[in-house]
Amino acid sequence: MKRILYFFIILSIMMTTSCAEKKSGQSADRLNLANMDTTVAPGESFYRYATGGWQVVNPIPDEYARYGSFDKLREENQEQIQSLIKALGTQKNPVGSNAQKVGDLYTLGMDSVKLNRDGAAPLRPQLEEIAAAKDKRDIVKLMAKVSRYASNPFFGFSVGADEKNSEMNIALIYQSGIGMGDRDYYLLTDDHSQMLRNAYITLMETQFRNAGYAEAAAKQAATHVMKIETELAKAHVAKEMLRIPELNYHKMRVDDLPARVAPFEWTLYFEAVGAKDIDSLNVSQIEPVKAAVAIIQKEPITVLQDYLSWKVINSAAGYLSDDFVKANFEFYGKTLSGSKELRPRWRRTIDAVNGAMGEAVGQLYVEKYFPAQAKERMLSLVDNLKMALGERISQLEWMDAETKSKAQEKLGAFIVKIGYPDKWKDYSSLDITKDSYWQNMVHASEFEYAEMIADLGKPVDKTKWYMSPQTVNAYYNPSSNEICFPAGILQPPFFYMDGDDAINYGGIGVVIGHEMTHGFDDQGRKYDKDGNLTDWWTAGDAKRFEERASVLVNYFDHIVVLDTVHANGTFTLGENIADHGGLQVAYQAFQKTTQAQSDDAIDGFTPTQRFFLSYANLWAGNVRDAEILRLTKIDPHSLGRWRVDGALPHIDAWYEAFHIQPSDPMYLPKDARASIW
Repeated sequence: MKRILYFFIILSIMMTTSCAEKKSGQSADRLNLANMDTTVAPGESFYRYATGGWQVVNPIPDEYARYGSFDKLREENQEQIQSLIKALGTQKNPVGSNAQKVGDLYTLGMDSVKLNRDGAAPLRPQLEEIAAAKDKRDIVKLMAKVSRYASNPFFGFSVGADEKNSEMNIALIYQSGIGMGDRDYYLLTDDHSQMLRNAYITLMETQFRNAGYAEAAAKQAATHVMKIETELAKAHVAKEMLRIPELNYHKMRVDDLPARVAPFEWTLYFEAVGAKDIDSLNVSQIEPVKAAVAIIQKEPITVLQDYLSWKVINSAAGYLSDDFVKANFEFYGKTLSGSKELRPRWRRTIDAVNGAMGEAVGQLYVEKYFPAQAKERMLSLVDNLKMALGERISQLEWMDAETKSKAQEKLGAFIVKIGYPDKWKDYSSLDITKDSYWQNMVHASEFEYAEMIADLGKPVDKTKWYMSPQTVNAYYNPSSNEICFPAGILQPPFFYMDGDDAINYGGIGVVIGHEMTHGFDDQGRKYDKDGNLTDWWTAGDAKRFEERASVLVNYFDHIVVLDTVHANGTFTLGENIADHGGLQVAYQAFQKTTQAQSDDAIDGFTPTQRFFLSYANLWAGNVRDAEILRLTKIDPHSLGRWRVDGALPHIDAWYEAFHIQPSDPMYLPKDARASIW
């Protein structure tokens, strides 16, 4: 969906969702030892030792750029959801019901004959409206309208909690408007970046032709779009700076926008986005918005029309004919990520239905697939992890009593969400008709947008969920100080309903600890117990935190992910801190269990060894070279291998469990290991 929730994406366990399939004959409550490669020593690469067997028997399918245990569970979830949706087709569903809407939307997405017959027709009303623009005021109104259902042109608009008054929702505008995902793709001069730019131009030319442009007009339009996106990229704040909350908070009165940002048709713009009565807002990034305004003011109408048309075409491509879909895949799938084959239509359609009506699908999902006992066991695990983190905070030798007290208050105030929301979303105002797949996705986006706008100026609803129940993921939201674990993640290899404590604490326990630690990572630590962006640290404690965090920055900066390309320790710092804290907290909580104290082996491994093997199995996977480069550029999470081989060298208990020696490649001297939470 359209709304950008930067922190929710950044602070989730995985940027891309997925998970693990049970092998036939494999007990659902045990580790699969066939995943291991015991020809590799634990201290050489624990990732290969714990998951090398999995990698051999699970080569990357052609339709994937990365394929891991996450993706396997995601596939299984999709199969379950498909069976639920197909079942809707065997019954008479009342018109206007969620069942009718979900079923009809899925049917439209699967109807390749209609999609190919319609071609570009579903787009034409929107493109004709853009082509009819007569002046810059029309452009301003159109950019606002397009942002309701397509990727944000020029800059973005959203509604969310005021970061310094977290009880109230305010408007915010922020940098946006580029189609390749990161500013570096437009600005770097290396061969790979230049190749991607050329391929992106080819994509645009192809899609403009698919939309009905003549050859020369398509080339010219692509040139216009590339010019605008490059200018936007030049002004964009680097991704590392986006991670510093206080640098991205500039609350101001609307009347001050002309002086503090730029003269613009602000009154017209806010009226067009549905926020005409606001008196203040947060301009997250001032310079990129200023640059976007300058582009609108200086470029001819025809250039701006081509840019707006591209935003619509590119957003619609996945919901149109095969010509659009294949061209889109050629760039975003093959060139940018390295995938070799388009995913099956039914999987793409399931994703679209989940995106459009996530909670409606989720309600069906939890009724059939989520046992009540799972929520009960999760609540117990969360309580145990909170206790362990509280103990660790109390024992910190580098933090003084004043900051510790406030940290404990924040921990005690965590809102915990497990499984699914207490109240389901009402989709009665969402129209799903039989005109076109794309038009229904527009309806869904506009429904989501209207829901967002309705929050403007109102108190924040802290019962709201920002992931659907069937999602295989988890998140921490700093502005509400909440941790959320949807039903989709509560299955192997994360959560074993009947598994022993070692594998559950090493799996979902680390995930719980990971999300809790986000409340105290380099970003989350800047928000108080109520979710307000405020400095609750003493100066000395803040300095000591930064010194300790810099150990992880420097360590990951030196990791070579491919050829001469290094990991980005600054960009991935929050996730690396969360992995580190999650491991430490989950291990401490595990030590209180009867199993940990007994030290009885299962399948030849001690409880502590099983804890770390379970953790490593979360990240089992293979990844293509192109995807390594893309993820290193845009994903704040370290690559799966380094969430194991980069995280464990800083965990003392791992050394003891597997007898890691100074001669082992992964060994780090004690004084070189990170120690934060």
